[in-house]
Parts: sequence; structure tokens; C-alpha cells
Amino acid sequence: MIYRFDTDELDRSVWVPWYLPHWSSRAQSAATYTVGGGSLRLSIPADQPLWAEGVHPTPLRVSGIQSANFSGPVGSTIGGQPFLDNQQVREEQPEFWGCTPLYGDISIRMRGVISPRSMVAFWLSGIEDEPSHSGEICVMEVFGSRPQGIGMGLHRFRDPALTEDWSVVDLPIDVSAFHVYGVKWRPNSLEFTVDGEVVKRVDQAPSYPVQLEIAVFDFPDKSDLVEVPELLVSEVIVS
Repeated sequence: MIYRFDTDELDRSVWVPWYLPHWSSRAQSAATYTVGGGSLRLSIPADQPLWAEGVHPTPLRVSGIQSANFSGPVGSTIGGQPFLDNQQVREEQPEFWGCTPLYGDISIRMRGVISPRSMVAFWLSGIEDEPSHSGEICVMEVFGSRPQGIGMGLHRFRDPALTEDWSVVDLPIDVSAFHVYGVKWRPNSLEFTVDGEVVKRVDQAPSYPVQLEIAVFDFPDKSDLVEVPELLVSEVIVS
């Protein structure tokens, strides 16, 4: 399946425009974005509110979309990607399963405009229909403070069957230009690619469905210089 952004609206059968809203709220986690002309543009303007203000340990702002969403009721600990022990849901989310692949070739064509206080990322997170289904395949993450360092690999989180295998691969590329970042995901193996070239291999893999997440992040405590980071995506391929 090829997901493109040719219309003027986000395809809400595939994506929701919030970042982990159960730990914050839909209002605080709403992405600033536009769609059309063949691209999705995610950005963080200066007046965008903090995400999970008062809960996240450091100030954080995010514009992201994700391909699944659910949680337990308010006050429960049922929800994906908690960042605190015994974290409680702040806003209950209904079940939404837009795109939740298990194995395959998954890639994104994107570019990021970032500063030393921002980053862009594309990752595949276990849907956490049970807590152990939490492993994350990080296809790419790049901080503006190290723009040629492509973070990629496997985060185990709460999956006892996995071990951590994540690293930064330095490549002579310009992240402000379009590149294709991908992973070949098979049982017990991951191959990470940039522009079709394999740059990292991992000899293990999650064995459960994942959700796709695309986001740009801003870290206000890293600098007083306010810029507008952005992430532009032309297509996502899941095959």
C-alpha cells in the first residue's frame, strides 16, 4: 500500500492528527499540519502548546500523526508508549486501527527542517494490546544538533523477548532534502535502509503488529531561539 498526500484532507481512515493523546489530551497533542500538493507538512509554530504539560519531565512540543490509537479509561494505565512508571490515562481514546502491519517493507520519503532544539522521526511502535507488545522499530530520528546522525534500530521497552539494539549511523546526507528511509522487517531480523542502501542490521524483531508514527519535535529548554521546525512527507509505503 502506498499512502500519499494528494488531497486537501488527511486520510482519517489511516491517520489521526494527535501524538499519544491519552497521556495528554487531543487539544494539547493536536498536530499543526497541512495536506495537499503531494505532501504532508507538519510544523510547530511558536504558539503551539506544550504536550502533556506538567506531566512530561521536560518541556516538549510535538506535531505528529499516527496510524492507530486507543486507551483504557481515565485513571487506568492502559495505553501505548508510557514515559513514566504506572502512568495514568488523562483522556480516554476510542479504538482506531488505521494501519497496523506485521512484517513487510516499510519506508517513508521525507525531509526535515530542524534546528539544534528540534528533531524529526519515523518509527513503528508495538500496538500494546498487551504491555509486552511494546517493542519499537525506529526507522529514523535526526536531531538538529547532529543533522547527519541517523538514529535507527530496535528499542525493547517492555518486551522481555527483545534486547536493545539502537545506534546512530553517520551518513553524508542533507536531511533538509528528500530521502527515503526504510526497514525490511522479517521474523527475527530487521534491515534498515537509506535511499535503498542497507546501513544497519538487527538479528531480532517484534513479532506483533505495530502502528506507524511520524512527527517533528521541539525542545524549548534547549535554546531560547524560537524557530519553526517542519517535516515534509511525500509518501509512506507498506508492502
